[in-house]
Amino acid sequence: MSDWNQQIIDEFRANDGKVGGPFANATLLLLHTTGAKSGKPRVNPLVTVKDGDRLIIIASKGGAPSNPDWYYNIVANPEVEVEYGTDRFKAHATVTTEPERSALYAKVEATFASFTQYREQATRVIPVITLTRQT
Repeated sequence: MSDWNQQIIDEFRANDGKVGGPFANATLLLLHTTGAKSGKPRVNPLVTVKDGDRLIIIASKGGAPSNPDWYYNIVANPEVEVEYGTDRFKAHATVTTEPERSALYAKVEATFASFTQYREQATRVIPVITLTRQT
């Protein structure tokens, strides 16, 4: 895991889900996945927006031409764990399809303008994933 991600994870956990720096006004979650190839546990801090009872995450990778590794982890193993604020729970990750994908992406763009830039520079359709809490 990169030092950058680890610093965000540590700050998130030390401050009840709040972080400073470039994410000071963002709502983050920590996504726990199982590696698609390795089978090892992975944790990634991600920006999120609520949609009813679900959380939305975007596999933007900053507009890069490829999807982030965590995306392939959830495709292979959609049962994940989420840290959201001080809450930790199991969730099911669903890769959305059109037209829902575009509607949810627009909802995230309305909150975080950087996702407009990512969409415009990406040479791929950026996946949108919903996380539904498991009971």
